[in-house]
Amino acid sequence: MTATPGNYQEVLEQICASVISRQAPEIDIRGVFPAESVGALQRAGLLGAVSSPESGGLGLGPRGAAAIVRRIARDCGSTAMVVCMHYCGAAVLEVHGPADVRRAAAAGDHLSTLAFSESGSRSHFWAPTGTAEADGEDVVLNARKSWVTSAGQATAYVWSSRPLSSGGLSTLWLVPASASGLTVHGPFDGLGLRGNDSAPVTAAAVRVPRTAMLGEDGKGFDIMMGVVLQLFNVLNAACSIGLMDGAIERTAAYAGGARYEHLNSTLADLPTIRAYVARMRVKTDMAASLLDDTLAAMEAGRADTMLRVLECKAAAGETATEVLDLGMRVCGGGAFRKDVGIERYFRDTRAAGVMGPTTDVLYDFIGKAVCGLPLF
Repeated sequence: MTATPGNYQEVLEQICASVISRQAPEIDIRGVFPAESVGALQRAGLLGAVSSPESGGLGLGPRGAAAIVRRIARDCGSTAMVVCMHYCGAAVLEVHGPADVRRAAAAGDHLSTLAFSESGSRSHFWAPTGTAEADGEDVVLNARKSWVTSAGQATAYVWSSRPLSSGGLSTLWLVPASASGLTVHGPFDGLGLRGNDSAPVTAAAVRVPRTAMLGEDGKGFDIMMGVVLQLFNVLNAACSIGLMDGAIERTAAYAGGARYEHLNSTLADLPTIRAYVARMRVKTDMAASLLDDTLAAMEAGRADTMLRVLECKAAAGETATEVLDLGMRVCGGGAFRKDVGIERYFRDTRAAGVMGPTTDVLYDFIGKAVCGLPLF
């Protein structure tokens, strides 16, 4: 069944039920890329959510993309993050990429991702230390990217460097993952989001044509702020909220099934347990409401849009760790078992706080905005 703007949620639900939920535990245990899940999304046309209809995409915008990422995260955080980063890369390509690449990204034949964060500038992703030097009709790139999602699976990277010759903080490039001189330092074997294939990538004298430049030289920062930051923050928040949704579902199921045989009652019969579950739901709904208002601000072009964009990722990430702490508390010793599923969500939620812009950086930005100070 192929997704359309009218039925994409129904199609997504079928894929989540039949493929993504089934694959998620194995992806986490083995730490492998969710190829089957991503393939199912690609065949249904769902990887084209942010791509325009002219490119063959669904044209769903940030709201539709956020709904997709949230629903996927309810079953598999790793798959949700792969899709999140593809959407962010595809959004840049939709504005600045060549027509054939835009069409391929919309069809899911081109799996995109961002290569922004670097060892030298860490979570300050907007200030790359990697270089770009002209050599005839080519450009030579050198950099140490610290974390790239889908590093070994992406078709190409939306890559940042220092400007080629002009002023500004950065320039963006479309760099094929197969380019000579690129080294992926994987596979990923981490705490959470174990299937997102996140790894450092080193560029040693990687040559790309000048035509690989996305946008203008020195204008990478503008693209990061105008295209990437808003979409990435709302999708990252949606991922955190989806993880909370999944954790609540599993916590409630465990509480309703775990019995005190000698009392002929369940955990859910205890008011204290129900209060914990209620707090999980309330906190999740609060984060979801902030995300919804952020999307409304973006759609209306409200003056507080950037403040909301900064807030939604920080709030959802922080709230997710609180909600999963509660889930672990409710499920007790059972929470440590893989089959219950809570500990996977507990680990996956920890990633949002350290993904640039990190929660600490976002709080600094939010404080500056509230105090009337420039962000940069």
